[in-house]
Amino acid sequence: MSRILLVEDDTSVQLALTVMLQRAGHTVDVCPDGSVALSFLENTDVDLIISDYKMPKVGGAELLQEIRGKGSRVPVLITTGFATVPVAVELMRRGATDVLTKPFSGDELIEAVNRALGGVTKTIHEFVPTSVPKGRAIITQDPLMIRILEIAEAVAQSDATVLVQGESGTGKELVARLIHDSSPRREAPFVAVNCAALPGSLLESELFGHEKGAFTGAHARKLGKFELADKGTILLDEVSEMELILQAKLLRVLQEREVDRVGGRDPVTVDVRVVATTNRNLEEMVRAGGFRADLYYRLNVIPLTLPALRQRKGDVRLLAEYFMRKILGKHAPKLPADVLEMLENAPWPGNIRELQNAVERAAILARGGTPRQEDFLLDGTLLTGLTATSGGERQSVHGGSSDARTDVLENSSGEGPSIRAGVTVHAMEKALILETLRVTKKNRTQAATMLGISVRTLRNKLHEYRLSQQEGPSDLDEFLEAGD
Repeated sequence: MSRILLVEDDTSVQLALTVMLQRAGHTVDVCPDGSVALSFLENTDVDLIISDYKMPKVGGAELLQEIRGKGSRVPVLITTGFATVPVAVELMRRGATDVLTKPFSGDELIEAVNRALGGVTKTIHEFVPTSVPKGRAIITQDPLMIRILEIAEAVAQSDATVLVQGESGTGKELVARLIHDSSPRREAPFVAVNCAALPGSLLESELFGHEKGAFTGAHARKLGKFELADKGTILLDEVSEMELILQAKLLRVLQEREVDRVGGRDPVTVDVRVVATTNRNLEEMVRAGGFRADLYYRLNVIPLTLPALRQRKGDVRLLAEYFMRKILGKHAPKLPADVLEMLENAPWPGNIRELQNAVERAAILARGGTPRQEDFLLDGTLLTGLTATSGGERQSVHGGSSDARTDVLENSSGEGPSIRAGVTVHAMEKALILETLRVTKKNRTQAATMLGISVRTLRNKLHEYRLSQQEGPSDLDEFLEAGD
């Protein structure tokens, strides 16, 4: 099994923990404080360090800081009888793998040890509790993202409210689900509410429920999302879009842990873990008067800010290959180096969601073959540094004459789309849209989804291309007439 260093000044606790760990098959070395442990570690490698938080000389926090300061990634499990949520979060920020609150049972200790030992390899590629479907895995090897997810898993053991902030497409809901799936509430419901999708009056009924006859059309009692999430977790997605009057009612629910149904007489007690997400800066909204300060502080108990994809470039390659395997299975082709370089240098304003759409689009346009740079193109955002093969030489496709051919993706060989140097972005866009419509057999809804645009935008583009055409009917007519 594993070699574990136990750092504990209480001899009775030393003995008890050593017996527990040895019974689980581990080899245990014991040091009475952090300074002795640091000397021991200079000449000995261990698989895990379990350290008490408070010790007379060098405590667990100082030991952790020294270990991480030397660049070591050995897992460190902190045990403490003084744990609060802020203390646990701070320890996780400093690099602790987990925080275990005393008193704990032998089963709890071994579970934490197994989690810590398994977490080193797990966090390199996938964050996903064993009971969670693979589709909800969070794929990353970015150090900042790994640290955020480690904190999320740690705070999942508490009932503290979590505020997840980040741009659209960064995976905020996945993190919320990770918190739920890692928590003791995992067997209870996870209920998500999009606060931006409904006006205030309807959102109030959706969140808190209503009684029969509370308003016109209320023909029966309806339980709100808070009641439906009882004993579980409720996700308030895009909470920043909630109207001020409703923010006041939400604040009362968070403070009193009870809801008032619309038209109801008595409050209803609820036991719910709250996770809120937003793509806006709530602190700035508070200063501008667009969000209640008291609600912000109530939500901001555990703040997690997810980095944009452009800030975690090392994950672009990992995610692109993951999405390609997810779409095409074990036969997915390996992405060429020039494609990976292009993807890593793209700005990705839509973050992971945009990357996933681009990979899906490329997989379809490549028709089972190896995707090329041009298979990922939708508009000019990915054209920076793009090169194409023409006549055996790599040539830039920036710019181009105004009379460039518009059939740039046509290929008489039938082997899939190709690209020609010297074409305009407008021509590239048109060719890609028409090719996608051909692949989807003129299904505009499916084509729009693959292209990452709305059906209305797609229809407007087709009309634009038809109006700019100088003469006669063309294949544009059949696409304009096609249904969804």
